[in-house]
Amino acid sequence: MTNGVKLSPRLNAAAGLVREGARLCDVGCDHGYVPVSLVLSGRIPSAVACDINEGPLASCQGLVASYDLEDKIKCVLSDGLRQIDGDGIDDILLAGMGGELIADILERCPYAKEKHIITNAMTHPEIARKWMFEHGFEIQHDIIVPDGRHHYSIFDAVYTGEYRAYTEADCFLGNIKDFSDKEFFIHLLHYLRNKQKGGYDFADIISKIEEKL
Repeated sequence: MTNGVKLSPRLNAAAGLVREGARLCDVGCDHGYVPVSLVLSGRIPSAVACDINEGPLASCQGLVASYDLEDKIKCVLSDGLRQIDGDGIDDILLAGMGGELIADILERCPYAKEKHIITNAMTHPEIARKWMFEHGFEIQHDIIVPDGRHHYSIFDAVYTGEYRAYTEADCFLGNIKDFSDKEFFIHLLHYLRNKQKGGYDFADIISKIEEKL
């Protein structure tokens, strides 16, 4: 996004999955870079930026005010989506948190199935994918993004109502089509092999990843 707000590769990739013209809710907004960037670029008309902590929300409010966007970006202190009115949003971004928390926030949201969901799980994206499979969502884009020394999982999903059978391999690999980020998958293999030593059976997932590399 070229509008004065520089996004990291991770946040830029997540922002790129927000639909043009959508009203965004950025959950765990931190400084509010994504909604401010998207509104400034004209990609979206408005946004709600929410955080459970007052400090990050204050930083977001400061950034919004510095660009005179108070009429377009509403900053809300909220535990997940509990204090957010679903009628005013189309896309939900959950970035910068673990897959367990993403699943928990969506589980507690009564209107999640009506929205386009974008996730960036910092840990355990397989748990976020599992929630999608169990609740009738279809994963669309499923990408790995290198950012500095780290590699991040980012995907978006929409509710279809189709509850198809899924495997543990589906939870770890989802709809990933590009396996060129070998460092991410080598790290994943290392994690799975270590878990196997503790009695878990990840042989099928390990085999599928090895076939791709």
